[in-house]
Amino acid sequence: MPADFNRETSAIANGRWPLAGIDEVGRGPLAGPVVAAAVILDPERVPDGLDDSKKLSAAIREELFGEIMERALAVSVASVTAVEIDAINIRQATLQAMRRAVAGLPLAPLHILVDGNDPPQFACSCEAIIQGDGQIASIAAASIIAKVTRDRMMARLCKRYPAYGFSSHVGYATPQHRKAITAHGPCPEHRYSFAPVKGVWFR
Repeated sequence: MPADFNRETSAIANGRWPLAGIDEVGRGPLAGPVVAAAVILDPERVPDGLDDSKKLSAAIREELFGEIMERALAVSVASVTAVEIDAINIRQATLQAMRRAVAGLPLAPLHILVDGNDPPQFACSCEAIIQGDGQIASIAAASIIAKVTRDRMMARLCKRYPAYGFSSHVGYATPQHRKAITAHGPCPEHRYSFAPVKGVWFR
């Protein structure tokens, strides 16, 4: 079943509104940024079909991306680069991307719901929800915004570094990507702290 708006409805009833949902994408790839999104939905204009972005086709994600951007009360997207990831590690980079996303919201939330089990500290109250992107509409919306944004970023990087095929695997460690790294070495968008890049090449 798609994610629902029940948790947000409860937050409104309990005076914990605005509520922002947060999700990230890009923890595992060998290249590219980690991207986080924060979304505050409009209770009167919640798009139909919100769900974990991984369960949706690219076409449906693109359609919902447009609806979320048009209807939401506030949307903010933030990223942390491969260079930053190498400097502070992927966990800290993910938390930093989430903090940046919340800081960029034009509407300050009173409560935050984060997908997963490892949220950063925020000025307001926050809950971590395991698999929240498939249950809670605001988190699902954030997962879609983050996924579509990062995929578009990787498509642009593919034009700059065509040898790696970023538009097809978006930086993940596919056989195609591993072969390209072996053949060409890493590019500046690779995470040099990640295997199989680690220990072979250095920035």
